[in-house]
Amino acid sequence: MNHCILMAEVVQAPQLRYTSDNQTPVTEFVVQIPGLRSEDASVQLKAVGWGNLAQEIQERYQLGDRVVIEGRLTMKTVDRPEGFREKRAEITVQRLHSLSDLQTAAFAEAAVTASASGPPAPTATAATAQSPAATATAEPDYDDIPF
Repeated sequence: MNHCILMAEVVQAPQLRYTSDNQTPVTEFVVQIPGLRSEDASVQLKAVGWGNLAQEIQERYQLGDRVVIEGRLTMKTVDRPEGFREKRAEITVQRLHSLSDLQTAAFAEAAVTASASGPPAPTATAATAQSPAATATAEPDYDDIPF
């Protein structure tokens, strides 16, 4: 099954268009994904949404938004004017989440949890506190597994 989740920034505003046969809405936009390491370059990727999701994307998201994209990754072949073909990655969006919406929901959930549980008992925190050295030695070393 081809399913991926990417965190990205919208670098080209979503553009809504319709298919010629049955007028299905389609939204295309470009997102930028940062490299894994500081020396890695960021990558731009075309994202496509269909149907009701396409209309929602066009209405809610704009240039500069940070989003989490769930969808299917595909490779498209494009004919270049230089006379050769190039393969480009493209993601078909199944769900799209704004990071500002997710942060707001996480803060609200943390506030509800904190107010419901009340302040912690001082004796419980002192009894369960461990030094950082003790927790580091308690973790198993997975690199030293014999085969």
